[in-house]
Amino acid sequence: MSDHVRSEVRGGLGILTLDRPKALNSLDDRMVLAMERELRRWAESPDVRAVVVRGGVRGLCAGGDVRALFTGTDEDAIRFWTDEYRLNALIGAYPKPYIPLMDGITMGGGLGISAHAPGESGSVRVVTEKTRVAMPETRIGFTPDVGMSLLLANAPGELGTHLCLTSGQTDGAGAILLGWADVMVPSERLGALVDALVAASERSDWAPSAAYDVVASFAVEPPPAALAEERAWADDVYAGDSATEILGRLTELASTNTAAADALREVRAVCPFSVAVTLAALRRSPKLGLLEAVLAQDLALGAAMVRRTDFREGVRALLIDKDGAPQWSPGRIEDVDPVGVEAAFAAGS
Repeated sequence: MSDHVRSEVRGGLGILTLDRPKALNSLDDRMVLAMERELRRWAESPDVRAVVVRGGVRGLCAGGDVRALFTGTDEDAIRFWTDEYRLNALIGAYPKPYIPLMDGITMGGGLGISAHAPGESGSVRVVTEKTRVAMPETRIGFTPDVGMSLLLANAPGELGTHLCLTSGQTDGAGAILLGWADVMVPSERLGALVDALVAASERSDWAPSAAYDVVASFAVEPPPAALAEERAWADDVYAGDSATEILGRLTELASTNTAAADALREVRAVCPFSVAVTLAALRRSPKLGLLEAVLAQDLALGAAMVRRTDFREGVRALLIDKDGAPQWSPGRIEDVDPVGVEAAFAAGS
């Protein structure tokens, strides 16, 4: 096992705890492989009836360890994504109830190990009042991966487009609205929830639906999602396949709409090439349909994006030097070459 993944079985409940607090549980390759190994073993074990995945005080997982990708080779990055996406696919088809506790920060790769939990197996995705979710990859010159473009595209209206093009965040109620989570449980009750799942997993009358019933007994009504208010303008502004046209509509609305003005500022700040690639991925993913196909698309895009200067420049500016002033190439959405965007989707072939 990785030093940063703790594994235990209590009763019939397998529990994986991510334990890398200084890095907000960011995933490295050893953590990914450790999770995959345990999940495959538990999937075959008659002694494990359900699985809980949890993090620490500050969050479940802040994403992949992009600092390590920054210092490593392109081949190292592609190998990591290959392993990570295989884990995401495993979770998306997990045969037993899989219960991620999305308490605190759950972003990027953290959503890859939580949001795909399949409801048909009795899985239930839990958020709390502390949850903060995001796919902020356009901010670092990358593109939303771990299969999340499929869920972003299937979010109500154009809320998913709005959130990922701006690298925006939302809360637990927003995660439920987007379709990334199922129920809200108070953070202070998560320990008791795990104990209740352990007790239920030891009963002779256990059924996969019991996991949902236990979680539901701890659930509270989420507050109204503030993100829902954005649909009044976002559905029209973010429609279509052209990033340049979206930018134009945002610019036009910004003079009379504060939220649109904020969105315009964010879209102008993030990586232009990432915006164009991300929009294209959002439009393509529903046509691919299956998570495995979307993950294959993500791997092709990852191979293309890591070989561009934007990715390491974004990580340098925002996470290494923290000067907050990445020099994107090109510097404007209007100057992105559509041929280059199309070529990114073929990088892995």
